[in-house]
Amino acid sequence: MMNNNRVLQTLTLVCVFLFVSVAIISTSGYDIDTDDLPTPVDGLSWTFYNETCPDLESIVNATLQQVFDTDITQAAGLLRLHFHDCFVQGCDASLLLTGTSSDPGELEDTPNLTLRASAVALINEIKAAVEANCSGVVSCADIMTLAARDSVASAGGPDYPVPLGRRDSLTYANATVVSDNLPSPRSNITTLLPSFESKGLNLTDLVSLSGGHTIGLGHCTSFDNRLYNTTSGDTIVDPTLNTTFASTLYSICPVVNDTVNATNLDLITPNVFDKNYYIDLQNGEGLFTSDETLYTDSNDSEDIVNNFASNETLFFQNFILGMLKMGQLDVLTGTEGEIRTNCSVANNASSYYQQIIEPIVGPEEQSSSSQFT
Repeated sequence: MMNNNRVLQTLTLVCVFLFVSVAIISTSGYDIDTDDLPTPVDGLSWTFYNETCPDLESIVNATLQQVFDTDITQAAGLLRLHFHDCFVQGCDASLLLTGTSSDPGELEDTPNLTLRASAVALINEIKAAVEANCSGVVSCADIMTLAARDSVASAGGPDYPVPLGRRDSLTYANATVVSDNLPSPRSNITTLLPSFESKGLNLTDLVSLSGGHTIGLGHCTSFDNRLYNTTSGDTIVDPTLNTTFASTLYSICPVVNDTVNATNLDLITPNVFDKNYYIDLQNGEGLFTSDETLYTDSNDSEDIVNNFASNETLFFQNFILGMLKMGQLDVLTGTEGEIRTNCSVANNASSYYQQIIEPIVGPEEQSSSSQFT
C-alpha cells in the first residue's frame, strides 16, 4: 500500500505541474494567493497547522532572523540541507538522522560532508523552539522546508507559501543511495537532466533550482576537476572558464584535492538571492561544471539561462515552482513515518538512547556528544 501511495503521489505531482502555469511572484511587495498555486499532493495542505500549531511559521522565522541579522551566509546552508534531503528518499528529514560507526548516517556520506554543521544545529534549535510551543505536532521535515523558504526570502529572494504535513522517516539511506541520487557538481547536463527527470523535474526546474547557487560557497574539491587532472595533479585548462576567473581559482585552490579552501558561488552578489548567478554563467564564471554546463552544453538550457539573466521576476517565478515540486518529492504523510521529538534520532531510538546512555554520561555530556550539533 505504501508503494502504491508513492506512485500516486508522484503521478499527481507530475500531472499537476504539467498542466498548471503560475504567473504570480511574491517578493516583499507582493502576495501569493494559494489558489493560484498547484494543488499539493495528497496529505499536504496550505493550512495543515492552522489549528494544531498556529504560531509555527512565526516561530521558525523569528529563530532564523536572530541568526540572519548577524550572519546571512547561514541562509545558503539551510537551503542546501533541503535540497540534499529531498533528493534522497524524499523530503523526510532522513538527512538529519545520526548514524553509528558501523552504519553511518547520510550526513557522513561523501556528497554531504561539506554541508554546514551550523545549519543542522539551526534546524535543531528551531525544532526545540517549536516543541516548546506545540509539542509532538510539527515534523522536522516541515521545519526544514520552512527554513529553506525563509532563508531564500531573507537573502532577498521570493517569499512564497509552502504546503505542510510532511512526516519524518524512521530510517536513513545508505551511502550508495545517497551517491546515486545527489547530482555531482562535476556532472554535465547529459547526466544532470536524467537525474532531475527521474524525480518528475524538467529542464526548467533544473536551471531554476540551480539558481540556488546565487548564494553560498563551493569547496575546492567540488570544482578542482576544472583546474587539475585529479589523478596526476597536473594543471589543465577548462576552455569554458573565463581566463581571469580561472587564475583566481588557481590562487584559491593551489593544489588538487584541497579540502580546506572555498570560494563564493556567485561572484557578483554572493550573499544576495538574485539573478546574478545566471550572469556569471554568461561570463564563463560558473563555479561548478554543473553550473557552467547549463550555458555551454545545451541550446535549450542556454536559452533559459539568458531569459533568467535578463528577467529576475521570471527566475523567481520558476524557482518557486521548482521548489514546490521538489519539496513534495516522496513525502511521508498521514500515518507514515513519525513526528520526531529530536530531529537527529528516531523516536524509538531516542528513547533507547536516553535509557542506555544518560545513566553513563549524564544529560549535559550527552547533549554535546554529536559532531553535528
